[in-house]
Amino acid sequence: MRILALEPFMGGSHRAFLEGWSQRSRHAWTILGLTDRHWKWRMRHGAVTLADRVTAEAEGGQDWDLVFVSDMLDLAQFRGLVPQRVAAAPVVFYFHENQLTYPTRRSQERDLHFGLTNLVSAASADRVWFNSDFHRMEFLAATRALVSRMPDNALWHLPNRVASRSTVQHPGVDAPRASDPTPSATPHILWAARWEYDKNPELFFKSLSIARRAGLEFQLSVIGEVFDEQPIAFDRARREFEDSIVRWGYQSTRAAYEQALDEADIFVSSADHEFFGISVVEAMSHGCIPLLPQRLSYPELLAEVDGTLANELLYDGSPEDCARRLLRIASVFREFTTIAAWRTAITAAAARFSWASRVTEMDDALEEVVKFRSERRAVPESK
Repeated sequence: MRILALEPFMGGSHRAFLEGWSQRSRHAWTILGLTDRHWKWRMRHGAVTLADRVTAEAEGGQDWDLVFVSDMLDLAQFRGLVPQRVAAAPVVFYFHENQLTYPTRRSQERDLHFGLTNLVSAASADRVWFNSDFHRMEFLAATRALVSRMPDNALWHLPNRVASRSTVQHPGVDAPRASDPTPSATPHILWAARWEYDKNPELFFKSLSIARRAGLEFQLSVIGEVFDEQPIAFDRARREFEDSIVRWGYQSTRAAYEQALDEADIFVSSADHEFFGISVVEAMSHGCIPLLPQRLSYPELLAEVDGTLANELLYDGSPEDCARRLLRIASVFREFTTIAAWRTAITAAAARFSWASRVTEMDDALEEVVKFRSERRAVPESK
């Protein structure tokens, strides 16, 4: 099939998702995107700007079987601005994140109009895909809370419409072959996330302090995108764990990032919010043992791990339990056979998110959308 993909914020995980899929897909893709900055302005003007580009392509003879768009596009507006044959094409709307539950900076108030744009856009699509079931359920709950606040003409039917058209399609990730494990008395612990409050670095660093006082020796890498304004916990932690640090801060190349994953033994998340968890899956695919809070999308990521092992890897969200499990996992690194079995189970669980596993299912799902639309049009209207 011929797929038109529109991405108003073409960078980071959005770019990696489209490029990773389109390069492996059996379908033919036209990808039109805008640079990944000024996200609010992209949500305001993206539909108009991309509609102009799509119109020019269509007038030049291009045609598509399906339109695939991300949550950054005002889909209803876009469909009103393009030629009818484009507007009439089936559309899949993909939620990487949403503007009703995306964490705001501490000094910012949420602009609900962007969340309303997400809701109306999703209701305008033939199918709505979420990157995790946690994300799907959270967004639907937030839309119901949103419409309950409307002063009149509350749009109660829209959340139900979106729910009826929604499903989960996990994104794909590159899955390298994990290196063979070697016994280690000093495990290398990795924390990799945006350096912002919603990733709760304070919890992680407190866990390390507790574990160190209990006798844990470790190497430490703390990496991720760094901003001008960041939690003060990072400065304190750099001083406290200075003698253990291997890597610190943003890794400027993909090769450096993957090297950090290869070096690590244990990957810890302390996030208060995460829509999917690409960094977790990438770490798992490199053979890292994940230690994750038992919330958000994380139980989904470990759904195919044996229940006993999964219970070891999900902590209750407190620094004390995180530290206790860090000590337990570190002790396993002295048992070569056990840690080898753990890593085998973890990399196998991550394999279902590899592009090799995801691309066929997602390609098939696009074809089903087009087939459903064609069959519905073929049914004669009752008199």
